[in-house]
Amino acid sequence: MSYGSVIAAISTPSRKGGVALIRISGEGAIEIADKVFKSKSNKPLYETSSRIQVYGDIIKDGVAIDDGMATVFRSPASYTGEDTVEISCHGGMLISARVLEAVLLAGASLAEKGEFTQRAFINGKLSLTDAEAIGNLLEAKNDGQIKLAAGGAREKLFLATNEIRKELTTLLASIFARIDYPDEDLGEFTNDESLAYLERVRKKVADLIATYPTSKAINEGIATVITGKTNVGKSTLYNALLGEEAAIVTDIEGTTRDILSSEITLGNVMLRLSDTAGVRNKEKADAVEKIGIERSILALNSAELVIAVFDASREADKDDRELLSMLDGISSPKIALFNKSDLGHAFSEKLGGFDAVAEISAKEDGAVARRTISDIVNRLFVDEKLKIGEDAILTSARQNAALISALEYIDAAISAIKSGEFTDAAASEIELALGKISELDGRAVTEEVLSEIFSKFCVGK
Repeated sequence: MSYGSVIAAISTPSRKGGVALIRISGEGAIEIADKVFKSKSNKPLYETSSRIQVYGDIIKDGVAIDDGMATVFRSPASYTGEDTVEISCHGGMLISARVLEAVLLAGASLAEKGEFTQRAFINGKLSLTDAEAIGNLLEAKNDGQIKLAAGGAREKLFLATNEIRKELTTLLASIFARIDYPDEDLGEFTNDESLAYLERVRKKVADLIATYPTSKAINEGIATVITGKTNVGKSTLYNALLGEEAAIVTDIEGTTRDILSSEITLGNVMLRLSDTAGVRNKEKADAVEKIGIERSILALNSAELVIAVFDASREADKDDRELLSMLDGISSPKIALFNKSDLGHAFSEKLGGFDAVAEISAKEDGAVARRTISDIVNRLFVDEKLKIGEDAILTSARQNAALISALEYIDAAISAIKSGEFTDAAASEIELALGKISELDGRAVTEEVLSEIFSKFCVGK
């Protein structure tokens, strides 16, 4: 990306609507907008006041193609921190494309994905954590995601990480003072005080890391596999959770041949849900079903949550026991569901290693089945002590990885202090920890990481 150029893009969805917005940003944006927008007062845009909408005609090839509104935002008081003009036209797909064409012909370049937000980050208008939160907000599918991405939540995370950075900086300055002036008794802390101080900082870092599983369940979702032998009601349960007839349901064993996948929200948690082929003795299955069973087993081994369905109305058989044996080797959380509970409970096999057990009747009352599973999933994956949207909570795998690395360096510094290698060794580890903390808001982050984050944005944001 060339940050000296003027960029432009349609910043509203590409579909029919009441209004479309074309955003133009960069040094020279106002002059370019002036070539395509003529106010009814004939006053050029560079003479208009900032943040005041002006009504006029939109010009392409010397002809008015639409009328609309233009708003000027002068640097640095704009989203990107650069001179910016936003032109609102009628929301037809063709007319908005023509307005963008006019802007590009006037000298702007088409913006890349996330380029407006990346410029805002580079110009100091947003931290990298803010940028990630905006990306999450654009992709939000549930209220929990909106709460995590809200401005107040971002501010809490910034304050928490900024406090950790300041504390590590203070401690590092004290250590360097003692290294540089060993005979002057400089430095704010003794060895014991430094150790206690560093252990307090460690707890703050560890507490933040502990918030990530909840955030991951809300933002990224849990890879969840519904498994069980044939004809126990897996697809009926899948449909009940989705609230639609997505999977074919019959009384014929082996109806589900391949994996069906969807994203659903249960409470605050998002599940990346997969309905798999029934697991049973392959000798009973035809060639196509055998492939489905093999795929089911592969999905189980990569699942972050397993929902194992059993027919409550029947005694366990060989296929049930083989499934239970297979699940013994899976460390992910597991839920055992006794389906068809309205027909009685004849299943007497003892279950072990499950994180939750419940009885449902997915066919008779899918809403109750959904609520039952929702309660269990939220209990397993959401820390009830956390106030979503109010507490400082990590919101991305990048943030979590940076803090885990910081914690490792802090632990190494603590070990150095305890072993008597206080000064040089401890200072080196604390300096590395500080670098990892600085990655959170983008003070120390690679170009590759930036490209990865902003590539997930839409064009125009």
